[in-house]
Amino acid sequence: MKLEEARQRIEAAIKQFGPHAAPAIDLVINEVRSDLGGETANELIDEFDLELQYNIAPTDSGFSSS
Repeated sequence: MKLEEARQRIEAAIKQFGPHAAPAIDLVINEVRSDLGGETANELIDEFDLELQYNIAPTDSGFSSS
């Protein structure tokens, strides 16, 4: 999946489902995490304010196992 496609799918889900878009958005975010990595998924979560509006939390990618 490309980043622009993910943005379009999130926007479409928000437009179609409104406050009930969380399941559809979560699928997109999971696909982005798989294809493009957690950092990119976190950027989309921030960009669309998904944590506040849909309770979709960013991935913890800032810790190391040293």
